[in-house]
Amino acid sequence: MKRSDLGELAGSVGLGAWTAFGVLTMIVIGDGQPLYGDEDLLSWSVGHRPDVPVALARALTATGTGAIPYVLAVLAGTIAGRTLRQRAVATALCLTCLGAGQAARYGVMALVARPRPTRVDWATPASGWAFPSGHTTTAALTAGLLVIAVYTRSPPGRALLALVFGCWGALVGLTRVYLGVHWFTDVVGGWLFAVGWLGLCLCAAAWWLPEAFITGTTDIDQKPPEDHAPQDPGRRGRSRPA
Repeated sequence: MKRSDLGELAGSVGLGAWTAFGVLTMIVIGDGQPLYGDEDLLSWSVGHRPDVPVALARALTATGTGAIPYVLAVLAGTIAGRTLRQRAVATALCLTCLGAGQAARYGVMALVARPRPTRVDWATPASGWAFPSGHTTTAALTAGLLVIAVYTRSPPGRALLALVFGCWGALVGLTRVYLGVHWFTDVVGGWLFAVGWLGLCLCAAAWWLPEAFITGTTDIDQKPPEDHAPQDPGRRGRSRPA
């Protein structure tokens, strides 16, 4: 894909996600209460918590925070780059995208200051405000970086890999509702924030990175241009005058 096409696509998707996120944020701030469906989904989750699914949900939700997302961001950078230099640059960009995204999300969360569900419904420890969900945002950002990486370099089975990464990112968010520490709209907000942030970062990278990095080509020595200067047919076969 051309640099301009990639930048326009990423920018359009990001703008759409930011618009939806802004609308949802205004509704959350204005309403001040759980939105439509939030309480029903939480009630269903509280009423369907056998020991094994809860243990699996806790294990899965733990992958959405701490060191694991950063290790996966390094993996995304390693996949995205073809040469050693490209891998170093891609890894640095992935880590910057993830770290800056987490910081921006924390700022939004502090400004909105939405309370979590009541502590009696929690099945795992949690801290901070609710909107947007931190685990959801971090996992979605990381999954997005991995999906972008595999489609950048097109390894064998890229569709399956992208599906696995995408499902992981989505499931981490859903575990936050199942474990009772977030409303579903907190999770939706995290998904929208992640898509918007990824769109912004990818659009910037598409315009800033060299064309060879975007198209997946390697730097090779170019052949010197052929001399296409017109020849004088009248001189063909004649010897140079003494």
